Amino acid sequence: MSREKVIVNEVGPRDGLQNQARSLSPEQRISLIRALFAAGLRHIEAGSFVSPKAVPQMAGADQVLAGFAPQELAQLSVLVPNEKGYALARAAGASRVALVLSATDTMSLKNIGMDAAKVLDVARGIIARAREEGVIVQGYISVAFECPFEGAVDPAVTERLTDELLVAGAHEVAIADTIGAASPAAVQALMRRLVAQHGAAVLSGHFHDTRAMAVANCYAALDAGIRKFDSSIAGLGGCPFAPGASGNVATEDVVLMLEACGMDTGVDMPALLAASRLAQELTGSAPGPRAQGWFRKRYAA
Repeated sequence: MSREKVIVNEVGPRDGLQNQARSLSPEQRISLIRALFAAGLRHIEAGSFVSPKAVPQMAGADQVLAGFAPQELAQLSVLVPNEKGYALARAAGASRVALVLSATDTMSLKNIGMDAAKVLDVARGIIARAREEGVIVQGYISVAFECPFEGAVDPAVTERLTDELLVAGAHEVAIADTIGAASPAAVQALMRRLVAQHGAAVLSGHFHDTRAMAVANCYAALDAGIRKFDSSIAGLGGCPFAPGASGNVATEDVVLMLEACGMDTGVDMPALLAASRLAQELTGSAPGPRAQGWFRKRYAA
């Protein structure tokens, strides 16, 4: 009997590295992505086309993409903050882009320098252009549950923005708990409503582990029908524009949970752990998975 497939979207090379004190060279980032490919991951966020003054860790994103063959590029996504970023990404060969909308004006201004309404207008323009050019668009709603500046977010706001992005033509929308403030009950309730409205195929979950509930939140989303999850190798992460945001949920922990629930992630755990060790060596700061002790015992040489 075949197992149900779940997509693990690896965001370590972008979301995971953007807040690290040590900036990795394009060559180092390429080596990390290749290690992730070797583990069986086929959806990887490779970088972002933002100003290197704002996020120096992402400088040289075009050089990172240049390190991969066309068939590999098709499996890589990049973040674009505006039309200029989109143009640069396309010139570098990107065929899958991510756009971020914040659920609050304050977070939007801190992150992109525009209020939420303006960001939505820009996103609509980029999505329209991307659809004409055959580019896949992944929309993100950041601080979907709680904002570090404005507090709790009304679920109706996240629902409205999800609808706006999908109506505009985004291929999917990720609901992002950017500061790790969500609870499993809140995640389950919101995801169930969104799945009922739009279907699970166009939705995914993105969770941070600030309060050690990210894996539980992933499970709550899984129970609500979600079958795609962002995660970051070795728990790398944190948002430079969101005070208090700790690392993303570790890919190793998410894969462990999903496989234990009978899902098929397509990931080879020993190879994933090798990629995790590489991430820790390259950054010197990656915390590693929460199940690190168990992994060491289970996969000891």
